[in-house]
Amino acid sequence: MLALTRRELVRIVRQPSRLLASVATPLLVWLLLGSGFARSFQSPAEGSLVAGIEYGAYLLPGMATMTVLFSSIFGAMSLIQDRHEGFLQSVLVSPTPRWAIAASKLLGSSLIATAQAVCLLPAAFLLGDGIGAAGAGMAVVALLCTAIGIAGLGLACAWWVDSTQGFHGVMNLVLLPMWLLSGSVFPVAGASGWMKVIMMANPVTWCTAVLHNALGHNAGDPVVAWAVTVGFACLGVVLGWTTLGRGIRRF
Repeated sequence: MLALTRRELVRIVRQPSRLLASVATPLLVWLLLGSGFARSFQSPAEGSLVAGIEYGAYLLPGMATMTVLFSSIFGAMSLIQDRHEGFLQSVLVSPTPRWAIAASKLLGSSLIATAQAVCLLPAAFLLGDGIGAAGAGMAVVALLCTAIGIAGLGLACAWWVDSTQGFHGVMNLVLLPMWLLSGSVFPVAGASGWMKVIMMANPVTWCTAVLHNALGHNAGDPVVAWAVTVGFACLGVVLGWTTLGRGIRRF
């Protein structure tokens, strides 16, 4: 497992364009939305999910979530590449247990995604958020749980999809709405009734809420937010483990 995880980490170091794209895209979106649309944003009333903060500060947790999302997609897509290059077949016929393969993919993808998202957290100081050591630690744990959940979902999809083009299409269909309906761009409090129900049922909404709490924003009940976030990570582990433990459909 450690050897396969190290391979994932070495791969990302040798692909600087992947590192740049995963971090630069959310950063660019944050700068454009935070500066260009700041005046169109109305901070929700006190007592709502997130209240009393500027739009740039409100966007930051959502941009960190977007970084995790993009990086986790790239990490899961490496499973398809390993399949086409013949590496996956070599690992599967070796004495390596299936759980080690799943764990290495989850661990490698999650560590990379978390490290990239952490690069955005220093922007909180520029926005005047008083994030301390405890808040920074909470944010890192929340990002790691989010990365594990999304990586597990991506691996489950990559196991059954045979092409990178098809994988990107399916992931955009699933993960992009999850991010848009997570309160990353606009608060849940301003959504219509039926959409608010969907957003509250979306686990990424609570992952983003944990990040808001870590940055000192008022984002609802932290116990519920942490419970859903940790549960989402556990779901990602179960999805990755059980999917890679099944028979192979095709190569």
